[in-house]
Amino acid sequence: MEKTNTEGNEQSVREATAQFYAALNMMFTGDGEPMKALWSHADDITYMGPAGGFHTGWSQIEKDWETQAALKLGGKIEAVDMQAFVSGDIGITQNYEKGKNEDKDGNAISVSIRATNIFRKENGAWKMISHHTDLLPFLEQ
Repeated sequence: MEKTNTEGNEQSVREATAQFYAALNMMFTGDGEPMKALWSHADDITYMGPAGGFHTGWSQIEKDWETQAALKLGGKIEAVDMQAFVSGDIGITQNYEKGKNEDKDGNAISVSIRATNIFRKENGAWKMISHHTDLLPFLEQ
């Protein structure tokens, strides 16, 4: 199979992923606005996060991020061991999400889950169109 991605596109998808994790950490303080800016606002996007559920379309996903921001989970999560692939206007990263959050009682909880992030180039910018992780028992719905 011919490799169609370029090093520059792969690096820009890695940068978009880094922005996602920076926004995720801001969300843990209660600020969901950076997260909202990173996502496509289209109807064909999906989110299957660590609390469970399968959300489709921006209207559902926006509500989910608002709910998560309100939890103010604290802590910090980082992307570790990232693999990236780009073909055309689609970029995919897969990595571990490692770090700490807090449960509802304020106890530190270690996080180590797998994640897949899918981006689509929209108007020259990489926008997240899908995020899928393992479940975290302390968040599961």
